[in-house]
Amino acid sequence: MRRLALNRPGSWGTSAPMAVPDPLPLLAKVPVVPVLTIERLDDAVPLAGALRDGGLPAIEVTLRTPVALEAIKAIAAKVPDAVVGAGTIRDAADIEASIKAGARFLVTPGTTPALAVALAKASVPSLPGCATVSEALALAALGFKALKFFPAEASGGVAWLTSISGPLPDLRFCPTGGIDMNNAAAYLALPNVIAVGGSWVAPRAALAAGDFTRITALARNAAGLRP
Repeated sequence: MRRLALNRPGSWGTSAPMAVPDPLPLLAKVPVVPVLTIERLDDAVPLAGALRDGGLPAIEVTLRTPVALEAIKAIAAKVPDAVVGAGTIRDAADIEASIKAGARFLVTPGTTPALAVALAKASVPSLPGCATVSEALALAALGFKALKFFPAEASGGVAWLTSISGPLPDLRFCPTGGIDMNNAAAYLALPNVIAVGGSWVAPRAALAAGDFTRITALARNAAGLRP
């Protein structure tokens, strides 16, 4: 009978804990991390400013559009009191490009073993994505103490986070996916939730209309979810 080669490349197997940059100090300042898909580069700076003015200075720009990296670069240069991060990180090349553009934190939708190691070695904090207890345990074994729970609502939501707080008491989560103003407070009430991620604070219609005043108002309401 063949034995599994647990130390082979790409395996979680024998990975040892690493000195991973901690995102908790950044997330402790905000209840909501806006998740932004920026289609027009011209929107980047006023959008970041509007969210900052509403009390949400930590923002995630997803790498889902051709202008995403340029948007991160523009926000980092022109809205320095915003903390811009890069989302939808999928490989080491995304990590390198995002940090070069000025991203101050990284977020993944899910996390392969190779991506987890690359994140652990990065110079900025990260929120590696997970959707199961096994994935959370594997990431914790590498040294990660804060994880993205995605897609939150589809993967068990508040009930899942409540049920794992006993066996995984040292982990903190930023749930994202299906969260809005109607259910965010229920997540934020959990002791193992440090913040939530969501796109509702920057709706497509407001962006298309250039209505950054509305976005600031939505951000202010979201910031009020945690006194």
